[in-house]
Amino acid sequence: MRTPAEAPQAAALRALVLAHAPLMRWLRAARDHGPAGGCIAAGAIRSLVWNHLHGYPAGSHPSADVDFVYYDPSDLTPGHEASVARRLREAAPDAPWEIVNQARVHLWRRNRHGDAPPPAASLAAGIASWPETATCVGVGLTRDDHVRIVAPHGLDDLFALVLRPSPGADLHAYAQRLAAKRHPETWPRLTVIAPALP
Repeated sequence: MRTPAEAPQAAALRALVLAHAPLMRWLRAARDHGPAGGCIAAGAIRSLVWNHLHGYPAGSHPSADVDFVYYDPSDLTPGHEASVARRLREAAPDAPWEIVNQARVHLWRRNRHGDAPPPAASLAAGIASWPETATCVGVGLTRDDHVRIVAPHGLDDLFALVLRPSPGADLHAYAQRLAAKRHPETWPRLTVIAPALP
C-alpha cells in the first residue's frame, strides 16, 4: 500500500524500476551482497526517469556509473567500501559500480574553502546533501522485491524535469556540475535553475 504523499510519482518510479531488467538485477545483487538498507541512487535513477519522460529507450543515455550508497558509521575505513565494491562486482560484473558509505563522506569531501561537511546522520541525510534535488533519489529492494524509495527532497523535480540545487548545496559545485554534465544536451526538455552565486 502506498501513502498519499507517494502517489502517483512513486508508483511511476516503481513501475519504471520493475520494468528495467538490468537495474532489477543490480538491485538484487545490492540487496543480497551489499550492506542492509543500501540503495542504488543518483544518475542511474535520474537517467531512467528522464529517458522515459523524453520517450527514449530505457537503456539509452545510461549513467556513467551505478552509485550504490549505504550508511554504516561502525566502520569508516576505505577498506569497508572496497569490500562492498568487491562483493557487488563479483555478483553483478556488468554494472559500473561506484560505492560510497555516506557515514564517511565528511572524512574526504571538502568545499571550495577546504571545509568538511558535518557527518551525515543517516542514509537519507547523506543523499539529501547531493547537489541537485532530482539526483537525490535512491531505490532499494526488499526481500519480497518491493521497491523502496529514498527521496529526501521528494520526487517532484525528478518527474517535472527540473534541475535545481538542493537546499544547502554548494552552489559553486552545482554550477560546475551544470557546466560539466551538460544535461540539457541529452534531455532538452529540462528546466535548469541557474545558481545564484554569492
